[in-house]
Amino acid sequence: MRLGNSRRSSNVEDRRGGGRLPVGRGSIGIGTIVLALVAMYFGVDPSVVLDMATEPQATAPAPARPIPADDPQARFVATVLGETEDTWRAVFQEQTNGQYQDPKLVLFSGATPTACGTGQAAMGPFYCPLDRKVYIDLAFFSEMRQRLNAPGDFAQAYVIAHEIGHHVQNLLGTLERVNDMRGRSSEVQANRLSVRLELQADCYAGVWASHADAARRILEDGDVEEAIGAASAVGDDTLQREHQGRVVPDSFTHGSSAQRVGWFKKGLQSGRMRDCDTFAAGAM
Repeated sequence: MRLGNSRRSSNVEDRRGGGRLPVGRGSIGIGTIVLALVAMYFGVDPSVVLDMATEPQATAPAPARPIPADDPQARFVATVLGETEDTWRAVFQEQTNGQYQDPKLVLFSGATPTACGTGQAAMGPFYCPLDRKVYIDLAFFSEMRQRLNAPGDFAQAYVIAHEIGHHVQNLLGTLERVNDMRGRSSEVQANRLSVRLELQADCYAGVWASHADAARRILEDGDVEEAIGAASAVGDDTLQREHQGRVVPDSFTHGSSAQRVGWFKKGLQSGRMRDCDTFAAGAM
């Protein structure tokens, strides 16, 4: 990626290390549901998330520290976040006639309190709509390289952009509407709605990349292939085949590798949010 013309966001909370402060109880809401889906996606029992959301939370974050000057990975994340802010501000104004509201991005190690319950590194990166924050343990990027065979800086940027895609859905009211529909659906139908939600976030990641590249030429040769490799590596069919030796489409919550790649590419090629309406699409 070319980020020489990109600014670094100030909306990063670095919670790695430092003390913790006691807090009160959590509550179950749409954020907890989304977090539980992420947990299932990475092989974590979602009941852990749901239980923690209703139990007393043991800790709260100490005041965030500035990103260390000698931490290039954290600085990279802050720069990608700045890219998403600048891009989505312009896209929102142009395509929705609305105003984009920046989310926060939290760097943590191991576990951290959130408005959606306790977030854990094993869940991978996730977005909590209740506090409008993206949570990332940077060790996940090592997992991408070593376990998922998805290396590269733009692969990492795709992960961040996907979570920001959920923030876009939150601002537009999509997350709330889908959660309401899921609550009135069977398990299989709820899973299918979740797939459409995740594929739309992939498409929004593509919309971001399209506009960021047009404005500041951030893409280098091989970057798109890195994002496609990452999207393919985290498809439900690929992960299920790896972990359980068989594929169960009715249990998909994020979409197949082909679906994830296809919707990312659709957003990248068109740059239009309206083309990311996975809920109006027929066959995925």
